[in-house]
Amino acid sequence: MIRILIAGIWMAATMLVSGYATAQYIASQKRLTVDGETSFVGLDYETLNPVNVPILFDGILQGYVVAKLVFTADGEVLHRLPVPPHPFLIDEAFRVLYSDSQLDFRNLERYDLEKFTEDLKEKTNARMGRSVIRDVLVEELNYFDKEDVMAN
Repeated sequence: MIRILIAGIWMAATMLVSGYATAQYIASQKRLTVDGETSFVGLDYETLNPVNVPILFDGILQGYVVAKLVFTADGEVLHRLPVPPHPFLIDEAFRVLYSDSQLDFRNLERYDLEKFTEDLKEKTNARMGRSVIRDVLVEELNYFDKEDVMAN
């Protein structure tokens, strides 16, 4: 009876130690990249609600641009902020897309997404009063004709 009890305690202790060692190993591997530098530890990826922007031409509604954005920020900084940066970033995206004279879907050309995301980052950080947002990523950028929207 005592042998069975000792064997059970031994098995439980072995499982706990091996589980702990495995968890520590996996955690240390996630923190290091190939070069030994720390990777994106501490960064949070936050998804924004879609930004719907009406496109007007000569005072007539032509359609809508729908942008889905994601931003990265330091997790600790995000949790310490009294106001989250989400509404500021959505507002800046709306302002940039609405007021951009280069955005003409009747004569569509490539839109400079690098400039767009950099402007959003800089303007939002300026409004927040500190460098909160590290990067802005475009998940989707779509245009819907007025007829398509009205039919559905």
